[in-house]
Amino acid sequence: MTSLDKMLEIMNYFDEDNLSIDVSRAAELTGTSRATAYRYIQSLSKSGLLMPAAGGNYVLGSRIIELEMVIRESDPLLKAAGRLIRRNAEDLGLNIMLCSYYGDKVLCADFAWPDRSIGEIYKRGRAMPIFRGAMAKVILAHLSPSQLKNVYRWNEDQIRESGLAMNWDEFRKAMNAMRSDGYAVTYSEVFDDLVGIAAPVRDTEKRILGSVVFVLAQARFNRFDSSELITEIRRISAEIEEGIARLTRSHDDTSVYAVRLKRPAATEA
Repeated sequence: MTSLDKMLEIMNYFDEDNLSIDVSRAAELTGTSRATAYRYIQSLSKSGLLMPAAGGNYVLGSRIIELEMVIRESDPLLKAAGRLIRRNAEDLGLNIMLCSYYGDKVLCADFAWPDRSIGEIYKRGRAMPIFRGAMAKVILAHLSPSQLKNVYRWNEDQIRESGLAMNWDEFRKAMNAMRSDGYAVTYSEVFDDLVGIAAPVRDTEKRILGSVVFVLAQARFNRFDSSELITEIRRISAEIEEGIARLTRSHDDTSVYAVRLKRPAATEA
């Protein structure tokens, strides 16, 4: 592990449960002396990625907020989907979540939540299980055959533990069937008593960018004709893709990035 890798481990420490860090903890994470860890923290602070707080702790800095704004203003997926999911959520009275695919994880990128009988259990930036839930499965199903093979090779144990498939042939067939359907429906896979109905969102070259998903209670889902919900989520997905295509055509500097598959860190040599 290089010095840069060690310094970046400090940033990887932050999540919803770990909101600050001190020099001692940074030294433990990086396997370095306190003096070296302090230099790492100072470099991150100078760049604005960290900032000093009370009690010798450091928290995420202003540069994080600035970069988040850049993403929201420049990402065609977010720009094409933002108003659209809100309008449809209000018209249909259904909660809608937009997910982005980042090669080794699926993140909640945006959501519209008119049905308050379900708490706001999703947050922007929250990572989703990669092998559970309609939002993630429909993304996996739209990877290329070679990407899908690598996903299985790198995550075979996780795929079995999730109940998705017991071997490569089962996994391949399940993903091919879902890709052919053009949607995914799952029940209580991420949260109990919730149903997800998802469709893929792709770029103009049909490369997967993410997914859009209805989230509703099982009891409410049972009152719907499921085929109508599937038709609606596929329509919304198609409208987002049309919006991405318009942005791509109208702005020469607008780039749509279909990310490359990333090997999970734990499997890297």
